[in-house]
Amino acid sequence: MEITQKATVLQSLGQLETEKAIDLIKTTFSTLLSEQLNLFKAVAPLIVAEDTGINDDLNGIERPVKINVKDMPSKNISVVQSLAKWKRYRLAQLGVEAGEGIITDMKALRPDEVMGPLHSVSVDQWDWEKVITKEQRQLPYLKDTVRRIYHAMKMTEQAVCEKYAGTEPLLPPEIKFIHSEDLFLKYPELTPKQRENEAAREYGAVFLIGIGGELPGGTIHDGRAPDYDDWSTVSTGSYKGLNGDILLWNPVTGAAFEISSMGIRVDEGALLLQLEKRNCPERKELMFHRMLLSGQLPLTMGGGIGQSRLCMFLLRKAHIGQVQASVWPDQMIDDLKSRENGLI
Repeated sequence: MEITQKATVLQSLGQLETEKAIDLIKTTFSTLLSEQLNLFKAVAPLIVAEDTGINDDLNGIERPVKINVKDMPSKNISVVQSLAKWKRYRLAQLGVEAGEGIITDMKALRPDEVMGPLHSVSVDQWDWEKVITKEQRQLPYLKDTVRRIYHAMKMTEQAVCEKYAGTEPLLPPEIKFIHSEDLFLKYPELTPKQRENEAAREYGAVFLIGIGGELPGGTIHDGRAPDYDDWSTVSTGSYKGLNGDILLWNPVTGAAFEISSMGIRVDEGALLLQLEKRNCPERKELMFHRMLLSGQLPLTMGGGIGQSRLCMFLLRKAHIGQVQASVWPDQMIDDLKSRENGLI
């Protein structure tokens, strides 16, 4: 897939028009996503207490930003890295019933990110979470939800194309579902990122299922924390995992472009199993984990969808700094300022 000449309408937008385009995308997509998944807007925290176990550990090695609060000297407080566990806790507090959920404008800091065209230490996501039933904890329901999210992306892209005449859509009509095991068996000699590139290039839009669990070769496709996504439950046949990533082929960067990580969340059995697999069974003594194991938290599914990532993709930008206000190394700032539409 190649960028057409007409696509340069978006690539040449100045900073003012880019800001207006970002607002169009964020307003349109959040409304469509809420309609598709039956979500209502909830206020999200920027900081959480560490002894609750609520902060997202991501791959388990990233350091959260920690702060000292004068009026709470005995408490360790950290800036959120994502809201994967907090959202489930909040749904319990609110007493939300199955079939309804929340959407938040999540702002986070990830100081261990390797900064580059796709990565910033500042994170902005639509973090969403929805209460589901026990019967819905299965692959068909996960796929239906992915299709609904993809539909919202398609409709948002259509709004951009209508606003900026001459712009042609990049997203294919349908999203392709692929198990990480199958992708490994198809390309055993490639790295996980190279496999993602091949799949995204072939199909244009892919949902890669089962990320975090062990592959046939004994490795994993990518890391996932043990206490939110369920990557260990059998989904169908011999396949495991009720989670995955939405990947798009980005012709501007010439690579697979992760737009969302999501999934059905762990139940009591999956939590205990995954804590053992990640050698951290002691976490079950934290507040969040105790609540889950005692049945005080609802069954849920959820995920994060990158706000700047979606804007970057739909506006054909080559660097996330062109759609996000953040901090960058001096050399990266100089490189971006040399571009026609520079930094936000």
